[in-house]
Amino acid sequence: MSIEERLWRKEHNRAMMMTTLVLIALALLGLCNRTGLCASPSREEEIATKGAKVMPFDLAQTMHMFQPLEDGGLQAVTAQDPSNRTQIALIQAHLKEEAEKFRRGDFSDPATMHGDIMPGLAALRGGAQHIDVQYVAVPNGAQIRYTTKDTALIMALHQWFAAQVADHGHHAVQH
Repeated sequence: MSIEERLWRKEHNRAMMMTTLVLIALALLGLCNRTGLCASPSREEEIATKGAKVMPFDLAQTMHMFQPLEDGGLQAVTAQDPSNRTQIALIQAHLKEEAEKFRRGDFSDPATMHGDIMPGLAALRGGAQHIDVQYVAVPNGAQIRYTTKDTALIMALHQWFAAQVADHGHHAVQH
């Protein structure tokens, strides 16, 4: 077998493994929702209360979206009303600041809301220098794109995303 064929197989197998892991994570999230293991209404209230101390925008007027990707993930916060310039400006300022912190391995704001032992958090703190974190403003909010070649960090991002979706309840979705 040629080197090109071996490299193609290796990359193909890695892609298949990542796809499988993402599907498993999504299936577990679905199971979590159906069995009631996700955030209870009181947990959602707790997260909203703690979130108000960390996030300057109104949680009830926004939507958090977490999308696990093969090489990391995409996190977005958007205003439910695309004409609400105040909420959009608050979202953009907050996510820009968070992206800067995340690049340095500072995940203190999510830890304040969700707890220091949330899934994936320790790995993200320790491996931040191996994650490319890019902030982008979008018309109705902002997004942060996380990219890495480290499969352990990819899994940590996916776990971290799932934990946030579970805690935020109806204020968040995972694609």
